[in-house]
Amino acid sequence: MSRILAIDYGDSQIGLALSDPLKITAQPFGIYKLKENEAENKDFFLSLIKEKEIEEIVLGYPLRMDGSQGRRAELTKKFARWLEEATRVKVVLWDERLTTRQALKRLEGFKGSFKEKKQKEDQQAAAIILEAYLEKLRHHGDKIAEDN
Repeated sequence: MSRILAIDYGDSQIGLALSDPLKITAQPFGIYKLKENEAENKDFFLSLIKEKEIEEIVLGYPLRMDGSQGRRAELTKKFARWLEEATRVKVVLWDERLTTRQALKRLEGFKGSFKEKKQKEDQQAAAIILEAYLEKLRHHGDKIAEDN
């Protein structure tokens, strides 16, 4: 059984979340610090895809509140193209508006360092993206790739 990987993309660090094999739940799966060397990044993703049997990647797409695209959205689309070419796994862009706010709400009361909180925030944001995607997948099936 295969899984879905979700990514909360940042300039240097990305949050990761994985679905269970039945694609019902989403769990935070850690962070990955992007390397300058694209080959290292490619190796990381290829290894993760093989180890966790990932069939699809959902990438948080940072639209502005009015739905328009800004610089972050363009950088994310560029990363999505690279990721899809590097791994040969389908990448779905998923509207991530307000996920950071939701992630911070989940972390209220967290008693760790700023760095630890940021890492947990990125993982939670990826999990929230994946939860929304899985929910829509349950209700709309394969049609969602066309809608999003």
